[in-house]
Formats: sequence, structure tokens, C-alpha cells
Amino acid sequence: MDDLERLADEIADADTVVALTGAGISAPSGVPTFRGDDGVWARFDEGQFTYGRFQRDPAGFWRDRLELYETMFGDGFEPNPAHEALAALARDGHLEAILTQNTDGLHARAAETVADGDENASNQSGAELLELHGNAHRVRCVQCGRRKPNEPILERVRDGDVPPRCECGGVFKPDVVLFGEQLSPATLPRSRSLARESGVFLAIGSSLFVEPAASLPRQAAQTGGTVGIVNLEETERDRDASVVVRGDVVDLLPRLQGLVVDDEH
Repeated sequence: MDDLERLADEIADADTVVALTGAGISAPSGVPTFRGDDGVWARFDEGQFTYGRFQRDPAGFWRDRLELYETMFGDGFEPNPAHEALAALARDGHLEAILTQNTDGLHARAAETVADGDENASNQSGAELLELHGNAHRVRCVQCGRRKPNEPILERVRDGDVPPRCECGGVFKPDVVLFGEQLSPATLPRSRSLARESGVFLAIGSSLFVEPAASLPRQAAQTGGTVGIVNLEETERDRDASVVVRGDVVDLLPRLQGLVVDDEH
């Protein structure tokens, strides 16, 4: 039995399976990564995208944010087979929650794609989705908390309406966690709780370098969960894992999902 088969057996037998995903699951869809020679921060000054800069200079922040957003998402991206494999595991009741470090919204779209292709999907439950760093395709008013799709707001910025304001007069902010800003006070405790309760905790396409997400596999291991890491390269938390599978997640996750299905029969 190879490591992927072992991981599939653990998933099939577990009461609670939780997945944490990072940039490596979306990079095959064409979403740029932030770090590395070709990363976003090689082209932009990350110091211009802090919460402090947003507070001091919201108009300048939004002009730069528009350029950053169009660089990252301007061509449009689709979920890839790795996203869809997780969505299928969730649809079939094998995945309790997806915790993602990504802000691209591709997990939600994959869930819709998988549901649209399954005539029985309305009778199935999906996974709880926690976007740890927010969603780049939304904005939130810092005054009243109202959330909206970001495209109409970006259009206003293109027309020179900066900073864009809500009906209440408050300034809209990208609904993402900026440098210098804390994660949602509800999201982080829930993520830690899910990690501790998981029978299997999967870390997929993440270097497991950035806290607080990087500590979640260790918390799962400390409470007896099986930690499986699926990643192309070595990670900071391989020592905490029961199973480490190296390879391209676009190939590995559909295979893993198929093995779980086979274990059901």
C-alpha cells in the first residue's frame, strides 16, 4: 500500500476530515503566487498594501489595489481538478471543512461546479468553507460592515472615485486580511477547533510557513488526528505528518478522491 492509498483509507474511516489549502492548489489554475522570483511581491511593493497605509491614504491605496487586483485576477481563472476533487469529497460526505489561505474564491466555485454536475447534489452536504485571509472578490465597509461584490467598486475606482465609499459614508476595504491586520476573531478559533477535532487533517499545496495556519497541522497531531501533507515540495511541518505525499496536487487529489470512492464499495 502506497502513501496515497493509506491516506485514502484514513479518510474513508474517519468521522471528521478537514483540509487546509494554500497557494499550491490555485497556482495550476494560473493564479499568481505572492512569493518567489515570479511572485506578485517581485513586481509590487508589499509595504503599499498594509492596513496602516489603507488608513492613512485610502485613495492611494485603492489606486494601487486596482493595479494589483488586475494583475492577479484580470485574466479570470477557473477551478482545477484539485479544487473539484475536494468539492467531490465534500459532496460525498468525506470532508467536514476546507480552511483556505487563498483569497481567489475557487473553492466555492468548484463546489458549484460539482453540484451542477450531480443531479443528486441537493441531497448532499458540502463542506464548511473558511477563507482565513478573506476573499479578494468582495469589499467590506469599515464603518457598517456591509459586504458587496468588488467589481462595481473597482469600476468606480477606475473612474477616479477614490476612496470608494459605502451608502453609510464609510470607506470600502478589500475583504481580505491586509498586512498589519488581524484575522477574523471568529475564523481563527473555529479553524483551531476544527483542527483539534479532526480525525484526518489534510494540508494541501501549502508551504506551512505562514502563521497562524502553519500551526494547525501540529494542533491536529497533538489531539491524535492523522496529518496528511500533499505538496510538491518539502514543508515546514512534514515532521508533524503521519503521511507525506510529494507531487502535483492536480494529479494527486483526483486520484485520492477516486481511492476514497473505491474504499466505499
